[in-house]
Amino acid sequence: MERELALEIVRVTELGALAAARWTGRGDKMAADDAATTAIRTMFDSVSIDGTVVIGEGEMDEAPMLYIGERVGNRRGPAVDIAVDPLEGTEVVASGLHNAQSIIAVADRGTLLHAPDIYMEKLACGPELAGKLSLDDDHETTVRRASALTGKALSDLTVLVLDRKRHEALIATLRRLGVRIRLIGHGDVAGAIAAALPDSNVDLYMGSGGAPEGVLAAAALRCLGGEIQGRLLPENAVDLQRCLSMGITHPAHILTMEDMAGTGDVIFAATGIASGEFLSGVRQLSKDRAETHSVIMRASSRTIRYLRTIHYLPGKVIPQGTSESVDMAAG
Repeated sequence: MERELALEIVRVTELGALAAARWTGRGDKMAADDAATTAIRTMFDSVSIDGTVVIGEGEMDEAPMLYIGERVGNRRGPAVDIAVDPLEGTEVVASGLHNAQSIIAVADRGTLLHAPDIYMEKLACGPELAGKLSLDDDHETTVRRASALTGKALSDLTVLVLDRKRHEALIATLRRLGVRIRLIGHGDVAGAIAAALPDSNVDLYMGSGGAPEGVLAAAALRCLGGEIQGRLLPENAVDLQRCLSMGITHPAHILTMEDMAGTGDVIFAATGIASGEFLSGVRQLSKDRAETHSVIMRASSRTIRYLRTIHYLPGKVIPQGTSESVDMAAG
């Protein structure tokens, strides 16, 4: 994949973020998601790829666009897999909270895992711990090993966890060990990425979250030199059948980062909608201008680029979350 593709992809996430941001605090998560999805799908038409959506808004009968298997791009570029979450944090935007973003990962065709929309147990870390921990170990063993390998006392180790009832036992274990816990209400992908960012002060990301989000996080962590391991958690026969239909015959086995995001080149781009772990949200600077903050990463170079963009809004058509589109500057 050409390096110029990274800038094309971030233009797509920027438009998704601008569209979703109009719905901040308005209590309508479906409209916010629809706006971001429509914006991203429209913008993909100008991107020089022959893309197939592998992680998206659902199966064809569940989503009108960005459905799994949909072809995107102008077909004049490389054949690639697309993993996309137009709006990670629908509740965040609807409620005017923190930690929402538009996210896209691009990889060579046939390399991104087609993950079912079920829970996945996850363990993510940065380069220092990559390849040295195992999801098969219990939580205490993992934390103690991370402490020994980093040379940090348990009390200096920081673990990021989604604040969910299902994590009560994990949180109790971490508190008994005396580690620092950072609980986040939303942002499963951003949380996993934080464990590998050099300035995040996060050592581990632990707990369960969405399997599609695990694939997006794996793409980013490949670019960062970190690691994520996952294990699918089917809760019933329907979940198990979804795994089997997607070619996952042994859901209980550990999924490596390579299982989820391949070994070739990967491009990861995200634009903040509501400020979170590592991206600032969309800011309306004036009637005519808005600012976005994005990150662009590539596995082949492991370069992390942060992009601050000032958008001139007159004439820029932003999907509004309905069948109509409006000029953002006029709203």
